[in-house]
Amino acid sequence: MYKKLETRTFLAMLLGVSLAFILLMKPFFGPIFWSVAIALIFYPVREALARRLGNRPNVVALLTLTICMVIVVIPVIILVTSLIAEGLGLYQKIQSGEIQPGEYIDRVNQSFPAIEAFLAQFDIDFRGVRDRVVNAFLGGSQFLAKQALGLGQNTFQFFLGLALMVYLAFFLIRDGNKLVDLLIRALPLGDERERLLFAKFAEVTRATVKGNLLIAIIQGALGGLIFWILGITGALLWGVVMAIVSLIPAIGASLVWVPVAIYLAAAGEVVSAVVLTAFGAIVIGLADNVLRPILVGRDTKLPDYIVLLSTLGGIVMFGINGFVMGPLVAALFMAFWGIFIREFGEVPVATVDQESDQ
Repeated sequence: MYKKLETRTFLAMLLGVSLAFILLMKPFFGPIFWSVAIALIFYPVREALARRLGNRPNVVALLTLTICMVIVVIPVIILVTSLIAEGLGLYQKIQSGEIQPGEYIDRVNQSFPAIEAFLAQFDIDFRGVRDRVVNAFLGGSQFLAKQALGLGQNTFQFFLGLALMVYLAFFLIRDGNKLVDLLIRALPLGDERERLLFAKFAEVTRATVKGNLLIAIIQGALGGLIFWILGITGALLWGVVMAIVSLIPAIGASLVWVPVAIYLAAAGEVVSAVVLTAFGAIVIGLADNVLRPILVGRDTKLPDYIVLLSTLGGIVMFGINGFVMGPLVAALFMAFWGIFIREFGEVPVATVDQESDQ
C-alpha cells in the first residue's frame, strides 16, 4: 500500500510539474513550434550533409540552419515587411480620401443592379452589406497600419522571438534524434505506438508546412503578376494578401481576385475583367486544386474535406499557426483511432464462435 501511495504521489507531482512547465513555455509557443517545424522540414538536408561531412554535428546543424535562413526565414521577413509597408500606404490613402472603397461598391451596383435585386429576394439589405464590406476593408487596412507601427515599437520583441526560434532550431537539428529516443523511452504508450505517432507528427508537419507555404507562394506570385500586368494599383500588396488567404483551402486567392474582376467589369474594363477571371480560375485555381491534394492531402493521407475543415478550425483556434496545427491535430486524431481499432477493435474469432454456440 505504501509503495502504491509513493507511486501515485510521484505521478501526480510529475503531472503537476509538467503542466507548470507547459504554462511556463506558453509565451514562447510560436518560436518553439516553428523551430520544431524547421528541424523536421530540413531533416533530409541535415542527413545529406551528415553523410558528406561525417560525425561533425555542430557543423552540420549550423550549415543546415544557414540554408534554412537563406531559403525561408530571410525571404519571409522581407515579404512581411513589404506587406506592412504597402498596407500602411493603403491606409494613408484611404484616410486622405484618395481611395474610397464605398465608391467602388456603388459603381458595381450601378453597373449590375441585378445584384441588389437578387439580394433583396433573400431579405438582404444591399446598403447593409455595403457598409459591412467597407468597414471590413477599413478595418483590414487599419490592422496593417497598426502592425506596421507595432513592429516599429516592438522591434526588440520581434527579434528576440526570431533569435529564440533560430537558437532552438540549431539544437533540435543537432540533437533531434536523441530527443525523440528520450521521449520514446519516457512516454508509457508502447515503443511501437510512439514511433508511429512521432512519424505521423513529422510527416504531417513537413507536408502541411511545405505544401501550404509552397502553394501560398505560387498563388501569391501568380496573383501579383497578373495584377501588375493589368496595371492594378498595389499589385505587391494584393499578391501578398492572396498568398495569405490561399492558406484557406478551396476558397483561397479567389477572395481577392473575384471582387477585383467584378469591379473591372463594372468599370467598363471588360477585357481586363475577362483576362483576370480566366487567369484566376484556370491558372491560380489550378495551383490550388491540383497541388494542394498532392502536396498536403496525399502526404498526410487525409481526405480533402478533412484538410479543409481542420485548416479552418486550426486558424480559428491557433491563429496563423493553425494552418499547420489544425491538420496536425486531425492526423494525430486519426492515427490514435487507427491504433485503437487495430489493437482493441477487433474481436477474436474464437470468442465470436463461442458466443454463437451459446
